[in-house]
Amino acid sequence: LSLYSSPARETKYVENPQTQLEEGVSRLRHVMEPYTAWCQVQWFYVTSAFYSDFFSEGFEFLQNPPAGFYPRLGVIGIAGIVGLFLARGSKIKKLVYPVGLMGIGASMYYPQQTVSIAKVAGTHLYDWSLQGYIAVESLWKDN
Repeated sequence: LSLYSSPARETKYVENPQTQLEEGVSRLRHVMEPYTAWCQVQWFYVTSAFYSDFFSEGFEFLQNPPAGFYPRLGVIGIAGIVGLFLARGSKIKKLVYPVGLMGIGASMYYPQQTVSIAKVAGTHLYDWSLQGYIAVESLWKDN
């Protein structure tokens, strides 16, 4: 194309005709539009009620924290950052080290909660291992 000449003035934009699939999807969207709009409104009401309570409680907690909360939070956060620096190499280390060190830091400050979480996690782990054992045993017996 020459830089000094203008393009033809008679060009037109022509849309490609819709395929049957596009027409079917378009009809389906128009039929389902009232139902999806209703679902969006309901979802908005449910989530806004939940998050407004959640954030207001969190905001109140941060406005009036218990004594020593921020120093404890700092120690737990620094333990996670140290875990990130120690976790060089595999992606599993990058997940396990920070979480593990933060867990150890949190367990120093909150021992009763740690014990209750460990009990619940232990029961779930036992249940999962038992279900896995039963599944493997049933596969073994079938063959």
